[in-house]
Amino acid sequence: MTLNAPDTRNAISDLPMIEAILAALTKTQADPEARVIVLTGAGPAFSSGGNIKSMSPGQGLVDAVPAITRRNYRAGIQRLPLAFEDCDLPIVAAVNGPAVGAGCDLALMCDLRIAGASARFAESFVRIGIVPGDGGAWLLPRVVGFARASEMALTGDMIDAETARDYGLVSQVVPDEQLMDAARALAGRIAANPRHAVRMTRRLLRQAYNRDLSVTLELSSAMQALAHETEDYASSLASMRARLEASKS
Repeated sequence: MTLNAPDTRNAISDLPMIEAILAALTKTQADPEARVIVLTGAGPAFSSGGNIKSMSPGQGLVDAVPAITRRNYRAGIQRLPLAFEDCDLPIVAAVNGPAVGAGCDLALMCDLRIAGASARFAESFVRIGIVPGDGGAWLLPRVVGFARASEMALTGDMIDAETARDYGLVSQVVPDEQLMDAARALAGRIAANPRHAVRMTRRLLRQAYNRDLSVTLELSSAMQALAHETEDYASSLASMRARLEASKS
């Protein structure tokens, strides 16, 4: 998936972009052969987040009536974190440049993040007098911890790719020209595993992170029962047994 609006630096707050992302997620998830999604941006930016040109009252999500603005957020950009949370496919963000405001939060919605050397990250809402309206206050602490999330959100400071790696916001930093190769390589390692197990493991990780142990164990046992009945499990187990027998001979 490529955010393809370089003229707005891939802003995601406008409804057409939101709808396009949601449609792409729905279409890909419905494909039984799909294994993993790689998300990146066209041009020199990953995403600038909000479209500044459509932030005045009466434009974009913003209305002169606060109650309508609230409704617009719920019906607009807040659908993205819910859709990413509900997706069964692992999503790798290949952050190819600045990821600012909602663009930073979009990267946080993904399961894994790889940054090009020129990537930059900022939870910058406070700089223009607003708050993270897209779920960033929930996402960021879960990735970098409360203290660092507070520093990023309350200062609005930009951090570079190396700092993002130190914070745990990204797992790898690679030269810009190697970014997509690195993202595809990681996606390939995921896709090499049985597809049903990958989807259920992704779901289980998401659910477990936000629930207590007893609920997680109950969900794990239910998913494991399903996993044991898949063809992928049977063929993988047979292959492992064959390799074990071959190693004995």
